Amino acid sequence: MTSKPALRPSNPQFSSGPCTKRPGWSTAALDGAFLGRSHRSKEGRARLKRAISKTRALLALPDDFHVGIMAGSDTGAFEAAMWSLLGARGVDVLAWESFGKGWVTDIVKQLRLTDVRVLEADYGALPDLSAVDFSRDVVFTWNGTTSGVRVPDGSWIPDAREGLTLIDATSAIFAQPIDWTKADVVTYSWQKVLGGEGAHGMLILSPRAVARLEAHVPAWPMPKLFRLTKAGKLDATIFQGDTINTPSMLCVEDYLDALSWAESVGGLAGLMARADRNAQVLFDWIARTGWVENLAQDAATRSNTSVCLRIVDPAVLALPDAAQAAFAKEIAQKLEGEGVALDIGSYRDAPAGLRIWTGATVESADLEALTPWLDWAFAEAKAGLGA
Repeated sequence: MTSKPALRPSNPQFSSGPCTKRPGWSTAALDGAFLGRSHRSKEGRARLKRAISKTRALLALPDDFHVGIMAGSDTGAFEAAMWSLLGARGVDVLAWESFGKGWVTDIVKQLRLTDVRVLEADYGALPDLSAVDFSRDVVFTWNGTTSGVRVPDGSWIPDAREGLTLIDATSAIFAQPIDWTKADVVTYSWQKVLGGEGAHGMLILSPRAVARLEAHVPAWPMPKLFRLTKAGKLDATIFQGDTINTPSMLCVEDYLDALSWAESVGGLAGLMARADRNAQVLFDWIARTGWVENLAQDAATRSNTSVCLRIVDPAVLALPDAAQAAFAKEIAQKLEGEGVALDIGSYRDAPAGLRIWTGATVESADLEALTPWLDWAFAEAKAGLGA
C-alpha cells in the first residue's frame, strides 16, 4: 500500500476553468475597483480602454488588429464572430474535443450553413490538418481544453489564404505562441490562463476579418450582443472601450490586476515559460508512472495548460466503461476529500480520467507536491477493487 504523502500542495486549485488566481492574489487587489459608476463615464471608459491596451501590449498584437471586450466569456466572443462572419463562403470546421464539437453544432444546426466540411478526430488525436481547405473559412480550437490536445503550431496555415481562420484560443492564449499572420479571429476569456473572473470574453480581429465584416451581410437576424458593425462599417467604439452591454467593473479590475501580474513575471514569454515548466512536472511524472498516460497521443500536440490523463492500469482497463469512469471519479474524490486537489475530474463528455490545469497561475511546487498524492489515491482506489 502506498503511504499517504506528508507534503501537500499549498494551493489545491487545479481546475481547468475558472482557473486558479495568480499567486499572491487576495481581494485587496480589487480595492480600487470602479464601482457604482457608469462604465460609460470618462473613468469607466478609461479602465476598459486600459484593459484593451494592456492586452494588446502583452500579446504583441500587430498595430492594425482590433481588440474588444465581449459579453458571455469566450463562448460569447466566438459566437459573435461566427454569427457575424460566416456564410460568405464554405466552412471547414475542425473538432477533436467537446468545444470544437460545440462549434460544429452551432454552425450546422443553428446557423444552418450547408456548405460545411467537418474534420473530426477522437479524443487524444488531431484531424488531418493537411486536409484543410483554406479557400474556405476554417474554424477550430487552438488548444482542446477537454482533450489536452493542441495544434503543434501555425505552420499548417498558409499566409496566403482566401478564407478566414476563426480560432477559439481560450486555453492557449498567454501559454502557447500564436503566429498572428495565421490568425484572422481569436477569442478567449479572462478566467483561463490569467485566472481572471468569468462572464467576459475578448475578441481579436485582423484587417481581413474587418474587411469581411464590412462586405458581408449575414442571412440571419443578428442578436444585439453579436452586432459588430454599424451602418455597414466596423463599430470601432467596441474596440476602444465601449462594450455592447454593461460589463462588471469588478471583473475588469481583476483582469487589470492579472495583466499587471503577467507583466511582472516576464510578460508573454514569462507566462509561456511558467506553463511549460508546470506541464513538464506532469509529463516527467507520467513517464515514470505505469498506471497513467497522457491522453494526447503525439508529444508535439500535448497541451501545456490542460493536461488530460488516461488510466491504463490493466486491472482498470478490464472494467466496463462505467466502472472505469467510477474509478477515475473515486481518485478525484479522494484527493478532494484530502484537500490536495480540487476539480480534476475529466470533462463530462471526455473519456474517463483526470484533467489537471498547468497554466501560468499554477505554481510548479504545487504540482510536484501533487504527484505523490495522485499515486496514493490510485493505490487506494485500486485496493478497493481487491487487486
